[in-house]
Amino acid sequence: METRLCYGNAMAAALLAGCLPATARPGEKPNIVFILADDLGYGDLSCYGQQRFSTPNIDRLAAEGMIFTDHYSGCAVSAPSRSVLMSGLHTGHTTVRGNRQNPDTPEGQIPISADTETIAEMLKKEGYVTGAFGKWGLGYPGTEGDPNRQGFDEFFGYNCQAVAHRYYPEYLWHNDEKVYLEGNTGWMKKCTYSADLIHEKALEFIKENRDSCFFLFFPTTLPHAELTVPEDHVLDSMKTVFGPETPYTGEEGDAGTEYGEGLIIRKYCRQEHPHAVFASMVLRLDRYVGEIMAALEKYGIDDNTVIFFSSDNGPHDAGGADPEFFNGNGPLRGIKGDFYEGGIRVPLIVRWNGHIRESSVSRHVSAFCDVKPTLADIAGADFEEPTDGISFLPELTGKKQPEHDFLYWEIHTVKGAQAVRMGNWKGVRNGMSKNPDAHIELYDLSSDIAESRDVSGEHPDIVRKIDACMKAAHVRGDKFRFAYEQDK
Repeated sequence: METRLCYGNAMAAALLAGCLPATARPGEKPNIVFILADDLGYGDLSCYGQQRFSTPNIDRLAAEGMIFTDHYSGCAVSAPSRSVLMSGLHTGHTTVRGNRQNPDTPEGQIPISADTETIAEMLKKEGYVTGAFGKWGLGYPGTEGDPNRQGFDEFFGYNCQAVAHRYYPEYLWHNDEKVYLEGNTGWMKKCTYSADLIHEKALEFIKENRDSCFFLFFPTTLPHAELTVPEDHVLDSMKTVFGPETPYTGEEGDAGTEYGEGLIIRKYCRQEHPHAVFASMVLRLDRYVGEIMAALEKYGIDDNTVIFFSSDNGPHDAGGADPEFFNGNGPLRGIKGDFYEGGIRVPLIVRWNGHIRESSVSRHVSAFCDVKPTLADIAGADFEEPTDGISFLPELTGKKQPEHDFLYWEIHTVKGAQAVRMGNWKGVRNGMSKNPDAHIELYDLSSDIAESRDVSGEHPDIVRKIDACMKAAHVRGDKFRFAYEQDK
């Protein structure tokens, strides 16, 4: 178990000494904004190589801060990735290790455990006002995973990630109350676009807490399927750019896709212009980022706010999405659900005026488990909870950065998989739910970023080391177990 502690107050103070911007008062804690896109691929931003459209606001964020080339999500799918982010523990240790509905509640996923100290709980102890706006997926209201029981003063959005498949839901959650959306009654019509409303509430949170120290977690649903977006000039322009398209009509004979009688929530709507709509969804997200930046500037708190931007996993191909057309995984192999690089290597951009050198590029190998200790150091939190992460505040501020011995992932699908990155070596073990000793594929990322050539036969010593890492990192979970563990 690679359990580490972050640097703590003394190191954080040393790293930050002498680099406070002029507008920040000595001893004032910075606001923290963490924007988490949903299923946005490594190549879906123009600052990461996207060529079909541009993302000017996110590009500006990168130009004013640091862009990471080797950052990894917590998992290849949503719920476990978010569990890693919130807990600072990788999927061999964190509570939630797969996308699974909670059988004891009408909606929502298996809850993150009550004894998990989340980022929000940690920052709340430091005097932060905490708010989450978007998709939660870590426990239905009233369960131990309820965001209000996990350190968030305010939550607005989707509790259940299955309900979040739809952008015109009948209701969203405001803390423990359902808020019914105008015009969307009974899932009959497409009137109130949920992502816009969630974004408005996030902006209100900034306005209401501009004189406080706040943590804004913004796990937007964009650009997760379904592919749908309001008709506006952006969509019109994208229709012109992409021209006539092959419509996405769902699977043959598929019922329940359309709003109205018989709608099935977990499905996706048909789409006449899938490429234009996907691009418009990413551009809408880019607009949200620009409006968040503008709000911080308007209230004079821009220089004392650190902004993080990332994605929960690689690009999806559901509901008509076409990552091959958009080169959504860039030079990487695989998409959402895979432990190849395209499924877990994601964008990370961090901007903090006066602290991070503009237009800087980091090749530091980092992951979601590192975010909690990093935020602890930024906030000066007295953090002694177990973590698999290493604070990357030194990297952000130009100091000497410790490195991981290895990074680890596991996923509890029917077949099951594990992965390890150790230096430039990457090991992937698929189909291991019933066989923990299944073959390990080995790739040298220094010369084969596309993971096109399995070199396991040439480096048995490296394979043995990665196998040892996989066995050491995995601890049998209470709520998620591989098939080979069921009878133990």
